Amino acid sequence: MNGMSIFVTIGIGFILLMSLITIVFISVILFKIRKNDLSQTQHSIRRNFPVLARIRYLSEHIGPELRQYFFEGDHEGKPFSRIDFQFIVKAGKYAKTIIAFGSKRDFEKPGFYIRNAFFAKQINDLHADNAVLIQTRKYVEDKDTLFARHEHSEKAQLKPWRYWDQDAIIMGKDTCRTPFVIKSPVAMSGMSYGALGDHAITALSYGLKDAGTYMNTGEGGLSPHHLKGGADIIVQIGPAKFGLRNPDGSFSFEELRKKAILPQVKAFELKLGQGAKIRGGHIEGSKVTPEIAEIRGVEPYKTVDSPNRFEEFHDMDTMMDFIEQIREVSGKPVGIKLVIGSEETFEEFVSYMARTNRHPDFITIDGGEGGTGATYQAMADSVGLPIKAALMIAQRVLKKYKVREKVTLIASGKLFSPDRIAIALSMGADVVQIARGLMIAVGCIGAQKCHSNECPVGVATTNPKLQKALVIDEKRYRVTNYITTLREELYMLAAAAGLTSPRQFSEKYIVYVDQDLQVKPINQLQQEKELLFIS
Repeated sequence: MNGMSIFVTIGIGFILLMSLITIVFISVILFKIRKNDLSQTQHSIRRNFPVLARIRYLSEHIGPELRQYFFEGDHEGKPFSRIDFQFIVKAGKYAKTIIAFGSKRDFEKPGFYIRNAFFAKQINDLHADNAVLIQTRKYVEDKDTLFARHEHSEKAQLKPWRYWDQDAIIMGKDTCRTPFVIKSPVAMSGMSYGALGDHAITALSYGLKDAGTYMNTGEGGLSPHHLKGGADIIVQIGPAKFGLRNPDGSFSFEELRKKAILPQVKAFELKLGQGAKIRGGHIEGSKVTPEIAEIRGVEPYKTVDSPNRFEEFHDMDTMMDFIEQIREVSGKPVGIKLVIGSEETFEEFVSYMARTNRHPDFITIDGGEGGTGATYQAMADSVGLPIKAALMIAQRVLKKYKVREKVTLIASGKLFSPDRIAIALSMGADVVQIARGLMIAVGCIGAQKCHSNECPVGVATTNPKLQKALVIDEKRYRVTNYITTLREELYMLAAAAGLTSPRQFSEKYIVYVDQDLQVKPINQLQQEKELLFIS
């Protein structure tokens, strides 16, 4: 036998030996698993079918990812579909969302439509403040193959598409020493440091500053990361008063004064409710780092559940007393965030405002379809009206009692695209706030791990190892591009409707097509008091 034959024989023998060892090793592991499964008492199926039960568990565990990427249609994913994600990501990366061939919307289903004009406005007719261009970065695609997309990032200049000064929203103009002037119809909804990591909050702060709009801190309190980028800020105050509390948990007017003197802080918002959780906030102990604990005034690494409501007030009079105290001490606008549950309860509040001439400077209405880092399934599904139904109630009741002009109306709840924003503005909103759309812009993939501190892309986690995935100096530009692209397309929709600015959207520019293909103007729906969901 020559040397080559010996080498081949040894090689085959080694392969056979390793294969035998592998089979024995796997057999031993399977035997132990089978033995443990047959003797355990927790899972019935594992006692009878150990191997099949393990395969079932594996399939169940990876099922969401398989459905998201392989089996669900473009519009089927919840709470955001594949096409929703694609729109937001394209706007953030490329600062454009041009499509080809046609819409994928199901036009046979009932839904809202923007009424186009016989003669659209020219681009030069639009009333937009585009004097100072935004300096940003965007991606340019070089080649898109089956296995990889080749692209590069380059410097870019974008038109801001903000309101003219005369179209600006002035919050608290008749009640505050320092009103808040808003020139963007789109801003960031409340997202706390703690619910999101410091990388995400910092990227949002820089991106929103460059885009020329504001951010809301969420109920977790004002952090250095919110301030870092220089964006305007609305400080949200939840029932736990995080960042604005004394050691005994009571509200601290001294802390309020410290926050109010910061130039970036433009207003304060009392959170009475949130679309996905009409209750106090929740954060797992694993996310409560020492820094977050210091900001919030709680113990590190201890799970926090804030109260369901404020202890400082219990009715309209005491609530307005509290609002007026905060307004007087801070000198800045004070509003409330709520979820409308019925027309009767909201009308009770509005009639009180009309009768007493006491009112907050702004009202943020969050729809039941809004998101959260942690809540109960039943509460997210069934408590609180969706944003369009709620806006129709709010606009109708505020006008009925002639107090609409006294408050700024802000809307939130899956309003992440220009058409959704235009419809919300037409239904009465002055400003639209976005949360999850901006999370997607900074990298969220919808893993639904927000509550666990295990967000795989570093957005909704305080884990430093996971946060390294989120590069602030890259994601900040995606935030800027996303917001700016939303505003540009919103202006294009206004032009199609024959308007010179999105500020002019009103009820008459929206129609509803029902299941019988009958076209109904919004004012007719208002009269019928129908509560509708957008398709």
